[in-house]
Order: sequence, then structure tokens, then C-alpha cells
Amino acid sequence: MSGCYAVAGWWGGRWEEAAVAGWAEGLRNRLGRPASLGLLFVTPGWADRAAALLEILQLHARVPVLAGCTTSTVIAGAQEFEGRGGFALGLYALPGSEVRAFHVRQLDVEQATEPAWWEARTGVRREESRGWLAFMDPLTLDVDTWLKGWNRAYPGVPVVGGLAGADIRRDSTLLFLNQEVLEEGGVVVSLAGEVELLTVVAQGCMPIGETWTLTRVEQNLIHQIGNRPAYEVLLSTVESLPVEQQERLGGNLFIGLAADEYRDEFRQGDFLVRNLLGVDPNSGVLAVGALPRPGQTVQFQCRDAAAADAELRSLLGRVRGQLQDRVLYGGCLCVCNGRGRGLFGVSDHDARMVQEELGPMGLTGLFCNGEIGPVGRTNHIHGYTASLGLLVSRSGARKGPDR
Repeated sequence: MSGCYAVAGWWGGRWEEAAVAGWAEGLRNRLGRPASLGLLFVTPGWADRAAALLEILQLHARVPVLAGCTTSTVIAGAQEFEGRGGFALGLYALPGSEVRAFHVRQLDVEQATEPAWWEARTGVRREESRGWLAFMDPLTLDVDTWLKGWNRAYPGVPVVGGLAGADIRRDSTLLFLNQEVLEEGGVVVSLAGEVELLTVVAQGCMPIGETWTLTRVEQNLIHQIGNRPAYEVLLSTVESLPVEQQERLGGNLFIGLAADEYRDEFRQGDFLVRNLLGVDPNSGVLAVGALPRPGQTVQFQCRDAAAADAELRSLLGRVRGQLQDRVLYGGCLCVCNGRGRGLFGVSDHDARMVQEELGPMGLTGLFCNGEIGPVGRTNHIHGYTASLGLLVSRSGARKGPDR
């Protein structure tokens, strides 16, 4: 069958039912094969049209599973449409896949006291799960508790997604599941069968100095690193840097906590980056936005535009090597609201780099109020992150057309 495996399009015109229907049919024709999944991201100005939009798109794009949410900015192809209203639709043809989508509610999170609860709720067994896409409403769902329970239910299975943007007129977030407009909870998409999710989680940081071991910790307070006062280690790390790099650190200094201790060496992307909340030079204590543990490996991190650019390019280059014997069907890119033009000074930075390094491919996505993605084998909520989910074949087939 000729054609590609994923296409993405942006609509920024007025609401005209016939025109939108024709646009959806044109996108379907570009795909050239039956779609398995559709991802839809909508800016708040279209919220009042959401129900009609879902019906038109599902019918005329002929997509069996349609999922998504509202957002401040949509992504399609190599473009991030900052400051521009409209919607983005991605269509994905995933041969041999089993794609299912579910609505997650706060009541579900409260009832899911055992890992097996989620398997029973979704009907997706952990051994058959190859990845999840997740779009959550932080206003009506305890996302942190949900994710902790989800990690126990599906250990080692990657989740990529984000916290959706609210419609400021309604003070609510809208979620989409087929032709339903949902005002609470979250929507998760299961990938199984002959498709799986490869991930890139770029946290916008570059490691500085050397790695250390935590030797005394109390809750979120780090007292000692390498049997030295924690502040002393931080100060010596900063002073060892070139002057120009020290000047970049103002407000951009973070700490990275190793996600997996069973490594011979640690590289960029192996750390969960968290905030440095405060320092006490007198006691030598650092307060961090996490609950580290004694014996954990740490490394200080610098976050700025240059670091974010270099990190994303490095991680994309690394994942490119994993695609040699796979078919890359397409991707979903979830970007923090704090990136984009505000961080890089130019438009389309992250989406364009993904296409340069891995494309051309069908890529759809959104700007988020928090991103979801794995570090090591555990999924986390991040900030200032670009979380990319690549939909790829499980078989050893050679890479085919994907654009």
C-alpha cells in the first residue's frame, strides 16, 4: 500500500462545517491508508465548537480512536503555532496495532489501591502494554497520585503526555475521547500489538561538575554529599566552572537525581531534574523539590536555552540509533509552556529539531502545564521539558516511508 504512516495538519481558519469536513478528508487522503489513531489538540477559542468538531473529524477523517485536549499552543509537523488559535489533528496508521482509549476520573484514582485495579479497569494487561499517551486535567485530577499508581500497575511501560491547558473563559480544561467532550479527569491511549512507544525526555539541562553520592538526607533536605556539607559541594562545583559558565547560572541551577543506580556511568538524560529550593550556608543544607534518599547519585545541572538546545539534539541523536531496524510511524510532542519563543527566542525550536534529526514524520503535539515522560524505567511529571513519544514497529522490519 502506498502512502505514509502519519500526517499532521493545522486549521487556523474560521468555523465553516463544510470547509473543516473537506480539510479532514484531505488529511485522510494524504495518509493514504486507514488511520488507527487520531490526536486532536484545540486552543480555547474553539472550545464552544468542540462537540461538533469531534463529530466532523471522526466521521470525515474516518478515525476509530480520537483523543486529545485543549491547550494554549498546538504543534503540527515542524511548527509550533504560538499565539495562533485553531486546532491540530494528527492521523496515525499503525499496522498490527491494538489501540484503545479510556477516560480516567478522580474516583478511579481514589479506588485504585492495588496495581491490579487498573488492569481490570482498562482490560490492558501489563505484559501486553507497549506504551501509553496521557492527557490530563490538573484542575480535576490528582495527577501525581494517578501516575504513582499507574507506574505500579504498568512497571517499566513508558507514558508520554502532559497536563492540558485550561479554557480561561470557563476556568476548565476540555478533554476529548472519540465524540465525547469531557470536563474532568484524563484521557489515556493504550498502544499494544505490533506497535510500541520509544521516548525522548529532554529536561532542558546540562550536567555540571561531577557525580556525587548523598550521604545524609532528611525529607527534602540534603545535609551531606560525599560526607561533606552539601552547600560546600555545591559551591566548589560552581567555582570550578569557567567564568562565562558561572555567569549563566543565575536562576538556572538545579539538581539531578539518578533515576537508575545500576549503571556503570551516568550520562545526560539519566537524571530526574528538580528545583533547588534554598540553601543555608551556615548549616550547609540544601532544600530540593523532591525526596532524595541516602546513597542516591546526584549531579548539579544548568538549565538555559543553550543547554536545552544541546540536550535535545544529543538525546534525539541517541534515539536515532534505536530506529535502524524499526518503522517509525510518527510522533507526539509535548512541550512545556516555558519553552518555545520565551526560552529560545525563535519559533518552532523543538518541533523543527525533531524533524531535522528524525524526520520527516507526521508529528502532532501541544504545549503543556507539566509534561509526562520516563526517566529510567519510571514515569514522572516534569517542567521545562520536551517529552516526545515515537510510535514505532516492534518487528525488525526496515524503516519505511514516514512523513
